[in-house]
Amino acid sequence: MTLQEQARRCAEMILDSRDTAVVSGAGLSTAAGIPDFRGPQGIYRRADVEADKLFDINYFERDPSYYYRFHRECERMLARIEPTFTHKFLARLEAEGRLSGIVTQNFDGLHEAAGSKTIYQIHGTIRRAHCTTCGGYYGYDAVNTMLETADVPICHCGGVIKPDIVFFGESVKYLTECERLCSRAELLFVLGSSLNVVPAAFLPRLCRGKIVVVNRGEVSADYLPPSRITLRVDADLDAFFRAVETELKNVR
Repeated sequence: MTLQEQARRCAEMILDSRDTAVVSGAGLSTAAGIPDFRGPQGIYRRADVEADKLFDINYFERDPSYYYRFHRECERMLARIEPTFTHKFLARLEAEGRLSGIVTQNFDGLHEAAGSKTIYQIHGTIRRAHCTTCGGYYGYDAVNTMLETADVPICHCGGVIKPDIVFFGESVKYLTECERLCSRAELLFVLGSSLNVVPAAFLPRLCRGKIVVVNRGEVSADYLPPSRITLRVDADLDAFFRAVETELKNVR
């Protein structure tokens, strides 16, 4: 099928579905200009990054300054990044009552910035933080202000402040809610994810309805057999959903 034919079929499925959900991965953020982790140009492939230290909770507890060097770089990046067309398209679907919610593996906050409301950040978010001693809450701006004069942000109680990102060695967030969202969906989008990271990779196969996968490159068949995919699109996310939006306007 051509991209236009795929977009038309996708638009028809959206209009026919009473319950649509999304699982989004790193590909959605790379389209906004944020590097992924495991790709050819990914963060884990950089000479100055040791992947086994960056998001390891045990290493963070020993030396949180290692993570915060990355955090400063991430802050500068996020300051100039905007949500993509696809982020905004999903927010519009939700506002129209056509999208029930989003499970995202990304911790950059771009779904919120686009206007989406029901978001389950299974790997947490960089936009919030908490004290590892007293549990006190800290916003993104407060942490970044502390980092202007310190290597590591410290709570008023003396504890180290940690971002609400799920590090390796920690449990994912909202797993029950994510499973419920995916299992009841009549239509599930898997966007920008190769489905290689568990437990998020298990979620799509909970869907008993139609599954649309839009991702550049391979998607792991270990967690989502090709036979379960109703529509597979190997194309740029924004280009595809611009075509879908056009088809929705034509149908309405």
